[in-house]
Amino acid sequence: MQTVETLNEGLKRAYTLTIAAKDISKRVEREVARLAPQIRMPGFRPGKVPANLVKKMHGEAIQGDALNASVQEAVQALIADQKLRPAMSPSVELAEGYTHGKDAELAVALEILPNIDTPSIDGLKLERLTIEASADAVDEAVLRIAQQQKGYDDAPKGHKAKTGDLVVMDFVGKVDGVVFDGGTGEDMSVEIGSGRLIPGFEDQIIGVKSGDEKTITVTFPADYTVETLKGKEATFDLVIKDVRVPGEAKADDAFAKSLGLEGIDQLRELMKGQLEQEFNQLTRTHMKRRLLDQLAASHDFDVPPGMVEAEFNQIWAQLEHEAGHEADPEAARADMEKDRDDYRAIAVRRVRLGLLLSEIGQANNVQISAQEMNRLITQASMQYGPGERERFIQYVQQDPMAAAQIRAPLYEDKVVDFLFSKAEITDRAVTREELEAAIEADSDEGHVHGPGCGHDHGDAKPAKKPAAKKAAAPKTEKAEKPAKAEAAAKPAKKAPAKKKA
Repeated sequence: MQTVETLNEGLKRAYTLTIAAKDISKRVEREVARLAPQIRMPGFRPGKVPANLVKKMHGEAIQGDALNASVQEAVQALIADQKLRPAMSPSVELAEGYTHGKDAELAVALEILPNIDTPSIDGLKLERLTIEASADAVDEAVLRIAQQQKGYDDAPKGHKAKTGDLVVMDFVGKVDGVVFDGGTGEDMSVEIGSGRLIPGFEDQIIGVKSGDEKTITVTFPADYTVETLKGKEATFDLVIKDVRVPGEAKADDAFAKSLGLEGIDQLRELMKGQLEQEFNQLTRTHMKRRLLDQLAASHDFDVPPGMVEAEFNQIWAQLEHEAGHEADPEAARADMEKDRDDYRAIAVRRVRLGLLLSEIGQANNVQISAQEMNRLITQASMQYGPGERERFIQYVQQDPMAAAQIRAPLYEDKVVDFLFSKAEITDRAVTREELEAAIEADSDEGHVHGPGCGHDHGDAKPAKKPAAKKAAAPKTEKAEKPAKAEAAAKPAKKAPAKKKA
């Protein structure tokens, strides 16, 4: 195989590979020899079909398989010989005009992982904000459970429906004056403020009384599940049959027993455990954000553009999905466009942090056991039906990139826990409100921290946009989630050759 480097710029590499026709032919002959004993043809004894007839019958498929196998072998040899660490699967294109019997010329393009100096983990200092699951907090949680289970009582005569009330109604929905499929119903119950119905519906039944008739106008969301109704304006003729008010919520032994428990004390213990778990997660979120800020502030290096683009596309797709659920999707998308550069900067930060965590994990022998990996694969397979689970498990076991994607979240958590174990941690007791405010203040509207950024990394809360402007999605969450870069550190998936369009 002949190799010519055609690009060496930053993290981008490109090569022209030439695979000799004789090497491909040898692979074809080996495949013919392997298949011949299995071929059955009238007039020949089993296994005695001549090679030329085998080629005539299966030549096109054999040639294609031999070419693809040669290409995959050549690309893997290139990666090994050049000591490359691909960030993503290489792009491999077969030169136009190739025909069987000729040398195969390939254009291989890829991005490599940056060389990162072993990150220093000395001097990490973190504050752990802790919340106590107090008796008052437990009682509030128990009362919320009771309120969720509450019933409804008859409303006083003439009572006007308000948020929290249950309204029972018949309805007829129309688009352009025509009743649409599924647009009629009787005795439908809806709690005002529950958000069950399309935007604007529940707001317009506030104030109705039993016996009222009313026509309201709403617009179906752009991503509504029924294609013919997406974005359409509709009217609903309503007949209000009943309005009911929430019953009194009682958190007592009788309520606890209705849930299958021994009494209210057992319910309190269960809720205390849930609160402690929830508070611990908030504490971890805050510590992790502070940790990532310290890592980002002390490391700056180029990241593979392809990884950034993939991360940005993932962020953008999520924003598009969320914008589709806004009252004004077009306005939400316009806001997104204004912040496109900020979101791309977030993608860069996430990729850089992901690579850092991966490097730290490898340098410190952080590993995921085979037992843990099997559990992850089994958990991931549960999203499929029984008939598809085994196929999914086999796919993951055979595809290194797919396996790396599944193991990446757990690997990241293990690296973060390792860094926590090495950090100097001080505890400070706070209220839930203070911790949630600290988590929000940790974020800085997508600013990418780095050496010399000049940004205050303390607790100063970033300036917010005016409340009237509804953001498509809070960028704070996006900025604090590293890209799953551990997958990039694995061998690249073999890429079949493809002809240029």
